[in-house]
Amino acid sequence: MNKALITSITLLVMLATPPLWADPAPQDRTGHMPTAPYLMAGAPTFDFTIGQFREKYNAINPALTIPEYRAIDSRGDKSNLTRAASKINENLYSSTAIEQGTGKVKTLQITWLPVPGPDEKAARDKARAYMAALARFFEPTLTEALSLKRLDDLLNRGKGSRYFEQSEGALRYVIADNGDKGLTFAIEPIKLAMTPN
Repeated sequence: MNKALITSITLLVMLATPPLWADPAPQDRTGHMPTAPYLMAGAPTFDFTIGQFREKYNAINPALTIPEYRAIDSRGDKSNLTRAASKINENLYSSTAIEQGTGKVKTLQITWLPVPGPDEKAARDKARAYMAALARFFEPTLTEALSLKRLDDLLNRGKGSRYFEQSEGALRYVIADNGDKGLTFAIEPIKLAMTPN
């Protein structure tokens, strides 16, 4: 195996370990890390499979397509979720957790790995475009400019936080800012079987 492939596989495994986006929050009073909401028993799902999401998302966003998701081996994971990831480019990934049995999606995530140097701004702008497109998938009335403005507000509010969440209607937006180790934007349902507009 070549070095790039080994690095990609390692990264995908890192992205897919619970929780997918980072250590969720400061410890609670008992000294334990709280569980990410989508990992909890009975957590809601979106009313679509990852294949259905990808087909509709790519049709709406032909300039920002997401390649096919690949399941990640998660032996030893007792969450009863299937984890999958999609490599968009060398520093941009999408990942998901899928309910076993139904195949329904519990979380959708875009992770950007910073690339220091002259290409960093262009790479960050591309990541922002994907994150905003994901938000528009669920709120199609948002314009591109408005979705970028809302995303930037979320990113600013979550800056430096390993876990920041904001709920809007039936959606939970999550930011996990791990500095030079990466930035993740996630969207999760907070109602059972949520269907996008």
